[in-house]
Amino acid sequence: MTTEIRRGLKDVYFERSRVCFIDGRAGELRYRGYSIHDLAERSTFEETCYLLFYGELPTREQLHGFASELKAARGLPGEVLELLKLVKAAHPMDALRSAVSALAAFDPDTADNSPQAILRKGVRLTSQVPMIVTAHEHLRNGRPPVAPDPALGHAANFLYMLKGKPPSADAARLMDIDMILHAEHGSNASSFTARVVAGTEANLHAAVTAAVAALSGPAHGGAAENVMHMATEVGEAQNAAEYVRRKRANKEPVMGFGHRVYRAEDPRARHMRAGVEKLSREMGQPKWYQILEALVESMKPYSRHGVNVNVDFYAGVVYYLNGIPADLFVPIFAVGRVPGWTVQVLEQMENNILIRPLTLYNGPEPRDYLPIDAR
Repeated sequence: MTTEIRRGLKDVYFERSRVCFIDGRAGELRYRGYSIHDLAERSTFEETCYLLFYGELPTREQLHGFASELKAARGLPGEVLELLKLVKAAHPMDALRSAVSALAAFDPDTADNSPQAILRKGVRLTSQVPMIVTAHEHLRNGRPPVAPDPALGHAANFLYMLKGKPPSADAARLMDIDMILHAEHGSNASSFTARVVAGTEANLHAAVTAAVAALSGPAHGGAAENVMHMATEVGEAQNAAEYVRRKRANKEPVMGFGHRVYRAEDPRARHMRAGVEKLSREMGQPKWYQILEALVESMKPYSRHGVNVNVDFYAGVVYYLNGIPADLFVPIFAVGRVPGWTVQVLEQMENNILIRPLTLYNGPEPRDYLPIDAR
């Protein structure tokens, strides 16, 4: 009997989920039944976060209460800030992983794995992760962290804490959309990691710490940073065609194209494309949008093979235009993904089972042990 190996668990369904629907061939993404296009165009991160956590869109009163909960959770223990000072030379993802793990020591619900406690911790982590990212950015540059502004929404406050000044309405809205688009995406590597950890009945902080570790790998979270490096290397729009030709001739990937689950264009990409176009023109740097569009045009012949643009293709330029350092691109991904990790853990805990796949042994046949003097 031949055992089929699905390397990377490709096309393997390991569980059911009520949260995220993805049709990779049609290029469709829905959260709790709602199209990502409706959410990106009409919703806010707070509203989308509520939808992911509780399964329904909030009423105005519910949304106000939830936004107040998020604002009330904007705080870090002094000990965690001291830890960030100690690791200020670390990569931001390593600092984030360490700080999330440390938060477990100070959360009143750490050991409680009830759905209600997981939600409370998820709300706190949704607000604390952006504080960690921004505090570390300031500390590593010799500046004190910027305190949150209770008058600002989640995305605007993140940019304010990062830059030290209130963002424009357009910049805040684009970051809000970015967070909505990254909030949840099914059983990706970091979310699956969170489920594996939750399957052992570990707590939410452990699961999110592991998810951050998985996201730190460039094969999962590094695309946005790599796209910005590519755009810099291309330099001008007229160089895009030759760049693509050279990459394809050498069988090298073109960053920001292709996705593990999408054969059509990533449905999230269009919302970041419009934002890049507007932001690049407003900031007097239209060449970045022109370079990206020239790359898209040069890659069109490969779209029939399922190599289409993904959301990270545009996200990196959005961050760059906001003056955000390249090594913060992946931490920003984490800032938006905390609700998704939380709800994945919630679903895992509902009907928990230890996730324990098999590996097919292909090593040496049985052999005799020889004493060390006879080897």
